[in-house]
Amino acid sequence: MAPKGILVTGACGEIGQALIRQLAESTNARIITADLAPLPEVIAPMVSEHLQGDLLNRLKQLYDYDLDVIYHLAASLSSKAEIATEEAHRINVEGTMQLLLVAAYRSQKYANPVKFIFPSSIAVYGLKDQEEKIAAGAVKENDFNFPHTMYGCNKLYCEKLGLYYSHYMGQHHLDDVPPTMLDFRAIRFPGLISAFTKPSGGTSDYGPEMLHAAAQGSTYKCFVREDTVIPFMAMPDAIRSLLLITDAPREKISHPVYNIRGFSISAADFRKEARAAFRGAQISFQPNRQRQGIVDSWPMDVNDSTAQADWGWNAEYDEKRFFEEYFLPEIRRSYAKKPSVRTRE
Repeated sequence: MAPKGILVTGACGEIGQALIRQLAESTNARIITADLAPLPEVIAPMVSEHLQGDLLNRLKQLYDYDLDVIYHLAASLSSKAEIATEEAHRINVEGTMQLLLVAAYRSQKYANPVKFIFPSSIAVYGLKDQEEKIAAGAVKENDFNFPHTMYGCNKLYCEKLGLYYSHYMGQHHLDDVPPTMLDFRAIRFPGLISAFTKPSGGTSDYGPEMLHAAAQGSTYKCFVREDTVIPFMAMPDAIRSLLLITDAPREKISHPVYNIRGFSISAADFRKEARAAFRGAQISFQPNRQRQGIVDSWPMDVNDSTAQADWGWNAEYDEKRFFEEYFLPEIRRSYAKKPSVRTRE
């Protein structure tokens, strides 16, 4: 049997690549990855084994792996999921459920709970209009759980599946020995922004897309209104939150799902930063009805007091530090050799 290890699905995505880098620095565990795509060269040396292809076709193989932790990052994201709803359900729900079964099987057979870390999303929230969104302010985990998108529905349902497999599966067992349950822990992420990978067209990507376009001297037509506000987070904080919740003792996990926040910012504020950092940035607002409707249903902010109390969560990057120390310096370096880039003095 292979040595104990960590499985990271969706390894080639923004979160996956950043997480693998951090895991490689902080642990000697065997890192196994899964993704439709081949591993990028920059992280391939950090990985013991990569399972390329459709995860649902590789699940039988995973029953033989001795895993301590599963980070299930693979997903069909919000905008794409609205176009291909059945495929999104297959990937987001069926893929998650089958992987939960792997974790549940191994937890029970070896009497050792597998930690199943699940990145959920603010897409699980559904506010009916702008008036309700403003009045709601920072929402708590059990507020407004009425998602308006297939992606949000998928994530909310998978949270419930995780709760079932970690607390209730086998509750009607016939013998006196309860089964060993897997250890499910979920984080509802806000919009995540990485300085080291380009935006991939997600619904919350209008902010970083704006700045990348400005850095290249390209025009950008923002697909949401300038008064649109949702919470965002720097990628280093997102990765740190995953490691914090993984390391927290199980008795400290009072909820299966946690909000975390970084900073809330408007689309107009993103344009302001882009224009200040890159002279002559050409940014206009041309809202797309469907995508605007999606972000209007998401809260302006979230309440993360439970994560703070249970496992010591607190974001290190506020809006000012995010732009000045993390995001802008890196994209300046990325585009420094391109003559179209014009930065402020």
